[in-house]
Amino acid sequence: MTGPSADGGRDPGLQPERTRLSWRRTTLSATVAALLAVRAVAQGGASTAAVVACALCCLCWLGLLGIAHRRIRALTAPGPPTAPAPRYAAAAVLCTVAMAVCGALLVL
Repeated sequence: MTGPSADGGRDPGLQPERTRLSWRRTTLSATVAALLAVRAVAQGGASTAAVVACALCCLCWLGLLGIAHRRIRALTAPGPPTAPAPRYAAAAVLCTVAMAVCGALLVL
């Protein structure tokens, strides 16, 4: 075998760049979802549950934005990229699922 993997080295290639772009797409999608939630509530006639769902959606968006910013900074650091801490990965999943649930509540 020849190449970087033959001697046990790791060739990250463009993987960190793809991961960074993936985080950017995720935050963009979350931003659109949060803005749609705000728009749904701002159009008037919103119930208390809708306002709470919108507030929770915006809070989750802020959390996801913070997690993504932290991960993007970690990916641009010199040296090989490290795996995200499990608590940040779990928080990102929780924020994403909560935003989906809040969005579903606002649609109903």
